[in-house]
Amino acid sequence: MAVMRFPALMKYYVENQAEILVAGSTVRELFSNVLKKYPTLKPHLFDANGDLRRHFNVFVNGIHIRELGGMDAALKDDDKVILMASAAGG
Repeated sequence: MAVMRFPALMKYYVENQAEILVAGSTVRELFSNVLKKYPTLKPHLFDANGDLRRHFNVFVNGIHIRELGGMDAALKDDDKVILMASAAGG
């Protein structure tokens, strides 16, 4: 299983955990499995079209998923997946 890390503001939706172990052979499958256990996350993470909201970035072992094939990026059991919310402001 991969380890998935959540931003502090999202911990509320995953029983106040910063990290959880999640099965998945791709990033898409990993998110699907997370949403099965924590369905209240879905509207916060995905838009009406089912796309990850623009203000979230996903990294696998420190590499942005856009460089790894997007949501179809392959995962191994020991991978670390980080969900990061973009910061904005002035």
